[in-house]
Amino acid sequence: MTQAAQLPSGSKSDGTIADVLIVGGGLVGGTLAVLLAEAGLSVTLVDRADPQAGLDAGFDGRASAIALATHRVLVAAGLWDYLGPRSSPIRDIRVADAGSLLFLHYDHRLVGDAPFGYMIENRHLRRALYEAQTAAANLTVVAPADPTAMDLGHGAATLTLADGRVLSARLVVGADGRGSRTRGWAGIRTTGWDYGQTGIVCTVDHEQPHGFVAHEHFLAAGPFAILPIKGEPGREEHQSSLVWTERDALAPAVMALGDDDFLAELALRFGDFLGSLALVGPRWSYPLSLLVAERATAPRFALAGDALHGMHPIAGQGLNMGLRDVAVLAEVLADAKALGLDLGSAAVLEDYERGRRFDNSLMLGMTDALNRLFSNAVPPLRLARDLGLGTVNALPEVKKYFMRHAMGEVGELPRLMRGETLSPPA
Repeated sequence: MTQAAQLPSGSKSDGTIADVLIVGGGLVGGTLAVLLAEAGLSVTLVDRADPQAGLDAGFDGRASAIALATHRVLVAAGLWDYLGPRSSPIRDIRVADAGSLLFLHYDHRLVGDAPFGYMIENRHLRRALYEAQTAAANLTVVAPADPTAMDLGHGAATLTLADGRVLSARLVVGADGRGSRTRGWAGIRTTGWDYGQTGIVCTVDHEQPHGFVAHEHFLAAGPFAILPIKGEPGREEHQSSLVWTERDALAPAVMALGDDDFLAELALRFGDFLGSLALVGPRWSYPLSLLVAERATAPRFALAGDALHGMHPIAGQGLNMGLRDVAVLAEVLADAKALGLDLGSAAVLEDYERGRRFDNSLMLGMTDALNRLFSNAVPPLRLARDLGLGTVNALPEVKKYFMRHAMGEVGELPRLMRGETLSPPA
């Protein structure tokens, strides 16, 4: 029988100790909560925002590229029935340096019938998670709620909220973003730096169909991505999500432009291969930086998503890496629960730490190096990268490896990313 944890005097608690308490109800924390609840763990999800606020179309204009392997995590969470009809497959990827005749073209047919992945607007992901959380047994959502303190005790961890309530769990997962307070409370330090760049995000309608091709143009200020999304009925291939990287010094002026002037600047970078352009909805901007926590765990505590690693969007891997965290952590915890182990023990958490260390370090290093290599117009570097793109494009076996990497199929994959369940292997 579960025993009540020792709580501070005067605290408000019903004495219940959840298996896992997740702080942060975004795309990573929300997916983890649904998966663990479906696997039979008792889960408490705490978020500072009202869950319904994120359902508004104006809340966040971003769209996410979900690699083929990480899309299986969303399938396992029961989200794909909703998301599939609202997603756009990525069938080809074309990478080019500005003004260069050399390029790199990935055609999914070289490695099979499956697409590289899918583009999904974040508003659809939030809606799918909201519906799944509402229906899930074993899941308690506490939101909006403001955590003010965390105590990683011996038998159980506690989280104190601003209203005096105290929540208890065997394990706390910090999925509360780059500015994670739980990470600080756990005494985990970070390393990072600003890129001096801003990501400008918007959606455009275009005259010609995108053909399910994702484009990455490398400009002097940084990458400019054109990503196919699902448009309106009858024009499903006529909308794209743009991620325009601009220098911090120029980004405010770009954001301040009227729609016509903004479109004119956009067209200079976009090109005319999809015909005339029109803005759909507002624009957003986000500072770009790198952040990495020195470790993924502490006693009775684990980090996931942007609280553990924040990277440049140059390869569209931010959410994918967060979902890879989810896949590994969910597997580790489901196996530990099935074996009757203490979910917050050092032995259980070391499996997660070890399972994510190399993968996260590799992707952080790769995205940082790519951004530094391509976000400039230095002639020798530009010549070297153009030759590199052309060389890889001309070597089929090398190109196939990079294509499988883009699909998330390289390396040792957790069960969820192999299309299996969280049930422990026989």
